[in-house]
Amino acid sequence: MKIIILRRLLAMASVAMLAAGPAQAQQQFINVLTGGTSGVYYPMGVALSQIYAKAMPDVKTSVQATKASAENLNLLQAGRGELGFTLGDALSDAWKGDAEAGFKTPLRKLRGLAGIYPNYIQIVASADSGIKTLADLKGKRIAVGAPKSGTELNARAIFKAAGLAYKDFAKVEYLPFGESVELMKNRQLDATLQSAGLGVSSLRDLATSVKIVVVPIPADVVSKVGDPAYQSGVVPANTYEGQTTNVPTAYVQNFLVTHEGVPTDTVYKMTKSMFENLDHLTAAHAAAKSIRKETALVGMPLPLHPGAVKYYREIGLIK
Repeated sequence: MKIIILRRLLAMASVAMLAAGPAQAQQQFINVLTGGTSGVYYPMGVALSQIYAKAMPDVKTSVQATKASAENLNLLQAGRGELGFTLGDALSDAWKGDAEAGFKTPLRKLRGLAGIYPNYIQIVASADSGIKTLADLKGKRIAVGAPKSGTELNARAIFKAAGLAYKDFAKVEYLPFGESVELMKNRQLDATLQSAGLGVSSLRDLATSVKIVVVPIPADVVSKVGDPAYQSGVVPANTYEGQTTNVPTAYVQNFLVTHEGVPTDTVYKMTKSMFENLDHLTAAHAAAKSIRKETALVGMPLPLHPGAVKYYREIGLIK
């Protein structure tokens, strides 16, 4: 009798384990890789995670602050995130495998989800520094973003096109946006280059603390970069306190990227829920006003994830 009972208990335990096994295997995660907390990627990543948590209640969502583009892409390649923000030029470098840009080998596991909004390359100097042009930056102290970040790669490209190199500056600091602004407030830096959406909080904060000058990046300098990812744009007047005129600059498109290991249905829901909740993203940051499904595939430098393809086919963007 005891043997029969024991067998029944073991059988029940086996059934319970089989039932639990698939449930555990089905637990999914969406870790959103962003950038520094004072940039645009982070608040937008938080908003995305909130959208995903509502659209996919069975999925565990999280947001990770990072050094942005290059780090995000390397983490995605390693399967240590499901969605990442990146600048277009960094994404192109990652797909090709550009060691100079921080990618020792081509990151072939990456898959595109959507083009989102443009990053404007904004060079802001304190008015006291006397900097008004790119040439005036020679001999000055400048922050260029975290090492190998999309911002820092933008800095290298723009300065090279303008005939400048890091050795021409008195000091080069590799710092996130917020930290570079604090050094400028304390008069330990003369200028900061920040690649972000217009009206980024770090530069708004700086402009309310010290008088600033937004340094022009002329169209001829942008064309000399020689990369189609770089386009001429404008920082509209009054984007920042004390900036009373339009200022020419450069911009690079941002993208959302995933990897081939994320399930098709998950990426489909990620793509669909984002475009159906753009108002929530705009509430997180005004840069999201530029996100439109009609331009989501423009300039995509790598293959789309099948889940994204399913959504774009559903809405008629892909035939």
